[in-house]
Amino acid sequence: MNKQQLARARVLVVGDPMLDRYWHGAVDRISPEAPVPVVKVNREEERIGAAANVAYNIATLGAKAAFLGVVGDDEPGRRLEALLKETGIAAHLKRDPRLKTTVKLRVIGRHQQLLRMDFENEPDHEALASQNEAFAQLAPQHDAVLFSDYGKGGLAHIPKMIQLARAAKKPVLIDPKGSDYERYAGATVITPNRAELQQVMGSWKDDAQLREKAQKLREALRLDAILVTLGEDGMTLFDAQGETHVAAQAREVFDVTGAGDTVIATLAALVAAGMSLRDAMPLANKAGGIVVGKFGTATVSYEELFE
Repeated sequence: MNKQQLARARVLVVGDPMLDRYWHGAVDRISPEAPVPVVKVNREEERIGAAANVAYNIATLGAKAAFLGVVGDDEPGRRLEALLKETGIAAHLKRDPRLKTTVKLRVIGRHQQLLRMDFENEPDHEALASQNEAFAQLAPQHDAVLFSDYGKGGLAHIPKMIQLARAAKKPVLIDPKGSDYERYAGATVITPNRAELQQVMGSWKDDAQLREKAQKLREALRLDAILVTLGEDGMTLFDAQGETHVAAQAREVFDVTGAGDTVIATLAALVAAGMSLRDAMPLANKAGGIVVGKFGTATVSYEELFE
């Protein structure tokens, strides 16, 4: 896979966007008002989060990323749009005046997280309907469609969108959430981790039982494949040919935040560039191995992946 092939690959990411905010500061004293540390904030940082971070991963790899999602008509929504544009991601944001753009605000003192505050609510039906219309126009212009479900309500109409994408002969990759996988029926591949898959099909006692249950689920949902990410045990792809497994890339694990985002982003970019799921999986696994060695929600470049 050369850089030019990847640069031509176009991936449309759909899902729940988020703005990650970090307030860093010094902690020198305890508050006289309550037994809590006083953080004197000296640095603020903002990052693209949740499903938008998946688009960021695709862009960092060198493929073309577009992002479709619903935000509020507020300052965090405008900030997120600006960050997406700065990163070279085509932003198709639908504004819902009644929605609060999802923000996770983390207060960091002495290099550790002291507090996290979440601001969020669910988008309304009108905003989701306008997202559907935009999707019908955008999907045919891309080589692959990736749904990143963070369970914030932005993918309430996902069955309809999967149908549209598949009718346009586009591969559909999904990072799932929750225990209702019926809504993902007909997709090309879903990428649950161990805990997510257990929530849907119960636990398994050995590899043979995992294989049996995963294949049964794959057939019931009419999926081409299920890619299960197993942390330190690597990942296994179950498809019509059977299964294929890759061991984890043994590196120092510094931070697992966003590793799932990197795996599915890499997979989608490579599939959009014409690679098969079986060939793309070891590279997606390698990308996940690189990103856990970095702090926070990180990304992987083409050079790191193909060095």
